[in-house]
Amino acid sequence: MPYINFSEDDLYRANTANLVSYLEGRGERIKKVGSTYQYIYTDGSGTHDSVTISGGKWYDHKNQRGGYAVKFLQEFLGFSFQESVIELLGRHCDAQTVRPAPREAPEPVVKPFELPEPNSDMRRVFAYLTKQRFISSDIISHFAHEHKIYEEKKYHNVVFVGTDENGVPKQASVRSTLSFGKTFRITVASSDTKYSFSHFGSDGKLFVFEAPIDMLSFITLYQKDWQQHSYIAMNGVYESAVLKALESRANLSEIYLCTDNDEGGIEAAERLGDILAEKGYTEIFRLAPLQKDWNEQLKQRYGAEYLPAVPHERKELYLRSVAELNEMKINPNRIANDLIAVYNSADRVRLAEFSLAASEHFLKIAGVEFQLGKMKERLTNEYKCYQDKGSISVKLGKLQNALTTGLEQLRKPAQTAAELKITARKLYDITDHALRLATEETLTQRAEQKETPEEEPSDESFQMSMSV
Repeated sequence: MPYINFSEDDLYRANTANLVSYLEGRGERIKKVGSTYQYIYTDGSGTHDSVTISGGKWYDHKNQRGGYAVKFLQEFLGFSFQESVIELLGRHCDAQTVRPAPREAPEPVVKPFELPEPNSDMRRVFAYLTKQRFISSDIISHFAHEHKIYEEKKYHNVVFVGTDENGVPKQASVRSTLSFGKTFRITVASSDTKYSFSHFGSDGKLFVFEAPIDMLSFITLYQKDWQQHSYIAMNGVYESAVLKALESRANLSEIYLCTDNDEGGIEAAERLGDILAEKGYTEIFRLAPLQKDWNEQLKQRYGAEYLPAVPHERKELYLRSVAELNEMKINPNRIANDLIAVYNSADRVRLAEFSLAASEHFLKIAGVEFQLGKMKERLTNEYKCYQDKGSISVKLGKLQNALTTGLEQLRKPAQTAAELKITARKLYDITDHALRLATEETLTQRAEQKETPEEEPSDESFQMSMSV
């Protein structure tokens, strides 16, 4: 590509472009956290959520670098400088001149992993962890003697160290110990995310947490024989360190997912549980704190102000909808036509109940007794909130696809028992998608009511023909 001499206005507009909207348009993983956004990406060392985006700026806490939109496209999406500017401007720019492209800059040198310089004592860290976080002094001393917790010299932050199988430091996270102002957490540059703050005992139990303070709080709450068990903090909600620990220690077989009791923690537990199940682990348990996280629960024990648990609204609403499904009578001779009519009524719950009744009907013909109670139990057990993403339009499209596929299956004549079971499954899928769409519509309506009290509903653009 020839070099383009962009105008100052071009560069300003590119750097101040809406980076979140651009990334969402590309299908990148973006998560809103308070007033900022997290960019979630995967590289050779695993999946990371260390990049925050605020306004037109971004910052990578893991590698301690940041900038504006143009630099982001260069750093994370592999674009050249010119390509980045053109992308962000939507190819509408005021090119001044064109000249041969300059030589590519050399690859940046990756800084080797290095622990922050330790302070001569850890009085501030010790006071912070015991007085503000209520963590047992004995437990802090244990990890301090293992050189896994210490106070850094420059800013007196607490450093949590992750070591490899030989006890060599490979990863570290730093957290401020301020009792006022803005706190922060960062991962030390060039940390190996396959390792993290942990303790490994002799039995087969592994307890998994989001952060080191959660882990220390849990141990404080449940101190009996704690050194016999194993514990690991993920520094987020991603699995690379957990998988590495399991791979290195064959004795670990009972896995307790102790992530936070909020939307992110609930989704992380489901996702990690599925990953572990795929790898052959069968003893996987969810152990949720009574409050938002284990340190909030510890604060409650000591009578301090604490943050309560945050229910997963989407999951709770979906499961409630499943529980409230009723039996519906259907006419076996006109299932397809009635299915279309129910869909066109836009009554999602009625569509779910009809599809479930039709599914039960076809299973019965195939010689399988699977009544409403079992159907509802299956919907509950199969639902994964971390997979239930997308807007109303996305979920409407998925329901439409499920309906079309189901109708195609219904049209097949003289079905065998195996084909009848497939038909039943297609109808069951319609139920699931109808309930997911109903849930999203309810959540959207709630959000709109908070912002604008009255909003006219829009008509659906998709209608099924009555001819079958």
